[in-house]
Amino acid sequence: MEQIQTPFGGILELYPSSGERAEETVLICPGGGYSFLAPREAEPIAEAFGEAGYHAAVLKYCLDKEPLGTNPVRELAWSARWLRTNPAWEGKACRIWVAGFSAGGHLAASLGVLWNEESVFTPEEREKNRPDGLILGYPVISMDTYGHERSTRRLTGGDPKLVELFSLEKRDLKETPPVFLWNTREDEKVSSLNSLLFARKLFLDGVDCEYHMFHRGLHGMSLATANVESEEENLHPDAHVAHWLSLCLEWMNEVKEVRTN
Repeated sequence: MEQIQTPFGGILELYPSSGERAEETVLICPGGGYSFLAPREAEPIAEAFGEAGYHAAVLKYCLDKEPLGTNPVRELAWSARWLRTNPAWEGKACRIWVAGFSAGGHLAASLGVLWNEESVFTPEEREKNRPDGLILGYPVISMDTYGHERSTRRLTGGDPKLVELFSLEKRDLKETPPVFLWNTREDEKVSSLNSLLFARKLFLDGVDCEYHMFHRGLHGMSLATANVESEEENLHPDAHVAHWLSLCLEWMNEVKEVRTN
């Protein structure tokens, strides 16, 4: 694993794979309420996609600013552009899937929604920002009624303009790339309505979306396998919830086939 320092103060960790997806990279954003970075949503996710043949990268985005504002999404966009253009990763990111969990899901979704936002990115940046697909696990989406209070506070500081910018369920989503979205009905930290409202708006705006709500499971399930369980947080392996990964891999293949044909 190699580490790259980003211009924003974070770290981009690289996990090259010897698998068959030689031209595809999954860029991963761990969650943590925009206050910390959850380990179970970082390296284990990269290794899982690596075993499926994809290259992976984990963005450990900088959390030093208060409020964070547009810094995280600009750092994620920089990382996507670096993967696409840097000779050190040449040929590995012809297709970039951006994955995120919890607040990291909000960050991933923010790039998918705001990649061409003129108030955030230059014309040159917008040309290379757009992900090829989004993979969102139990994401924060809203900065409003159903959002996650800590994420909203850390990201926006209550600034109405930032709240409006990052309330993704209220934005025009027509230019958003295809989305794989999953959460659990029992999520006790991030309301399931975040995913439901986002899926509804994606449908209304005509965006390709596959959405799965599992009937059980607490917040932060990650892979829902033994290597990411936490006795402290009462997170245990769940074979049913763990099925999200195989569903996601099937979806990625289908999205690729549709775009190729």
